[in-house]
Amino acid sequence: MSFALGLTGSIGMGKSTTAHMFVDEGCALWDADAAVHRLYSAGGAAVEPMRDAFPEAIVDGSVSRDALKQAISADPTALKVIESIVHPLVAADRAGFRESATADILVFDIPLLFETGGNATMDAVACVQVPADEQKRRVMERGTMTEAQFEQIRAKQMPNDEKCARSDFVIVTDTLDHARAQVQDVVRQIRAGKANA
Repeated sequence: MSFALGLTGSIGMGKSTTAHMFVDEGCALWDADAAVHRLYSAGGAAVEPMRDAFPEAIVDGSVSRDALKQAISADPTALKVIESIVHPLVAADRAGFRESATADILVFDIPLLFETGGNATMDAVACVQVPADEQKRRVMERGTMTEAQFEQIRAKQMPNDEKCARSDFVIVTDTLDHARAQVQDVVRQIRAGKANA
């Protein structure tokens, strides 16, 4: 039986980089954002239900995230409709991964793990953490959003300190070497626990 480790943390905390460090240690990775990308791509399971609800959001046979953002801006109730389509498909994708993955540790990279109650389905949770000023610097450095957009995203997410307090492991991602050492330690602890279980 594989061990399910939820990996979470707010935007700009280094979660994606940390997730791939777990892969380097022999863990299998399921990425929520990548799952949505698959569902939205041409031929993906979300395309036809989205076409029924938001025909204008289908561009070249795939779901346009920009068009969905516009739909949400125009009608706040659109978000609930989108979530009602996407969440069950994402859950099915995650369940399929869980059934087919053969690694001893399965890592689930889910930004809104606590917000969606997904932590209840995990054996343990790890949260990535850096100070707020470093978080902001990283996000602004990407050049993909304005400061206002960043603050809007951060406001929707549970405060990272609270996520850390509710997690079994906290991984400080101040440097790559430090993060990697902590990831290795988490994997060691889980494997030792599995051996003793």
